Amino acid sequence: MPSRNMPSIIRQNAVRTLPDFRNLGTVLRILIAVNAGALVVAFARDPAPAAVFAGWTAAVTVVEPYLFLVLAVLWIGSPWLGRMRYGGAAAAVMLVVTLAGVVVFQLFRGIEPAPEAYVLVWIAWGLLAAAALLFYFDLRARALSPALVEARLAALQARIRPHFLFNSINAVLSLVRAEPRRAERALEDMADLFRVLMRDNRELTPLADELELCRQYLELEQLRLGERLVVDWNLKSMPADALVPPLVLQPLLENAVYHGIEPSSAPGVVSINVFLTRGYVHAVLKNPYRRDGGHHAGNKMALANVRERLALHFDAEASLESRVTRDGYEVHIRMPYRAADTDAAQRASRGAAASTPERGNGGAARRVATASSPSLELRAIHV
Repeated sequence: MPSRNMPSIIRQNAVRTLPDFRNLGTVLRILIAVNAGALVVAFARDPAPAAVFAGWTAAVTVVEPYLFLVLAVLWIGSPWLGRMRYGGAAAAVMLVVTLAGVVVFQLFRGIEPAPEAYVLVWIAWGLLAAAALLFYFDLRARALSPALVEARLAALQARIRPHFLFNSINAVLSLVRAEPRRAERALEDMADLFRVLMRDNRELTPLADELELCRQYLELEQLRLGERLVVDWNLKSMPADALVPPLVLQPLLENAVYHGIEPSSAPGVVSINVFLTRGYVHAVLKNPYRRDGGHHAGNKMALANVRERLALHFDAEASLESRVTRDGYEVHIRMPYRAADTDAAQRASRGAAASTPERGNGGAARRVATASSPSLELRAIHV
């Protein structure tokens, strides 16, 4: 069992960073906080409803241009701020707030003359709001740091099911004499799978690595399910260099096999469609669905864990939706496209080339079953 003080240790050792100013959730929080602050100031001056509305409207005409200018500069400089130490990055934010205050004051002064001392008031309010927001985001990051660890541990407890481990070992033992090479490959897949499950999974990983993990898991399940498990891949539009949370697809595929394939003796299809469109990575997973209840109905734990980690990494820019369709059960994940560095992307692509479906004519993805896994069928879906 992990130590109870693990989250506090992680929190103490965590590197402090500024929020991502290109993240939709961060921008929305800043907009709401600043406008709410202007409303509170207007209410403090005169609590009468008419006076509050008039005061807030007057404040917004000044605050919004100031705020949007600051956000625009921070959006442009976000990559550089992310590489700086926290103290230097925070000082840079304060400098941006100060200079933007001077610029906006001069613009408004050209429209309506104001004393020079007013610029100090503008900048003082701007710096106060910036300091409060930086404190809030730092506090939020510290609070979410142990949540990442707890989510990972909860996901591990939900995913490492004894029946999967024991059944996989028994399946490998049955192949040791008859098909030693296939048994050896299965053991290597098991080792890789559990190595990923047990490591610190707080950092984003290339999408190609996540799909390689999915392939290893599905081939292990194929050892015991045989021809009952059919997997349809569509990766022709997959961005292999996209960064995604680790274990974002594998637990959903485990759910698909556990709830959709195991209950039936007939062959079932698990469909995996990953593509990039309009700056977002989409992953659509489908599997058969049984309406007769039982333990295969599930408790949505894997969905909740994946949804939580998406929110922790991408905030409001990511989403997970699940629904029962006429043909089965569907899970749709949407994540913002964030590319890894070129070298890492090339390594990830080379590492996944032998395991993910190859691209054939017309861009279709197809992988033909080999001698080491003769009963695993991976077919291409053309969209």
